[in-house]
Amino acid sequence: MNSNSEMVDYLVDVGALHSSDIIEAFRNVDRADFVHDRSVEDIYEDYPLGIGLGQTISQPRTVAMMLEMLSPKEGQKILDIGSGSGWTTALLAYIAGESGSVIGVERVAELVRFGRKNLEKYNFKNAKIMEASDELGVEGEKFDRILVSAAAEEFPHELKNQLKIGGKIVIPVQNSIYEMTKDENGELDGVEHYGFTFVPLIY
Repeated sequence: MNSNSEMVDYLVDVGALHSSDIIEAFRNVDRADFVHDRSVEDIYEDYPLGIGLGQTISQPRTVAMMLEMLSPKEGQKILDIGSGSGWTTALLAYIAGESGSVIGVERVAELVRFGRKNLEKYNFKNAKIMEASDELGVEGEKFDRILVSAAAEEFPHELKNQLKIGGKIVIPVQNSIYEMTKDENGELDGVEHYGFTFVPLIY
């Protein structure tokens, strides 16, 4: 695959992308803007690429599947944990639109700078990337959607408190992705998707 458009067509063809707003975001946020070297030939191939410091920009199919699970909407307040290169933050910012907001959180200071630089290419007014604190997520805030792009050893329950009633979280735990919604009683209910590999979540 030699272009972002070809990559998106492929993701649609294999069934990883199917929502019109998410497809539009993928078409308008170019993966090449979130790698260190735009000249490498495999930018648009369907596998992770290293971005330094033992971290990766995730496999396009995995990102597509996780965003479809998350089902972000225009106007929502969204938290992106493990923002890395800033690609997922930018995709979410495109979907959330001017009436929504996205906070990317990244623990590695060098990647915070890298992600911010990449995000600036799109001049989003509704998105920012912060360096992670000792607390997971953003303490004292509540979100409509939470995306986590690194694998926890066990589900971090502190994130449940940062999710609004009716809100949704998508998070890898070990080798599965959990897709869960917070019900009116404040409990999480959802499904487990097996067979994924992520860098570890550190906090």
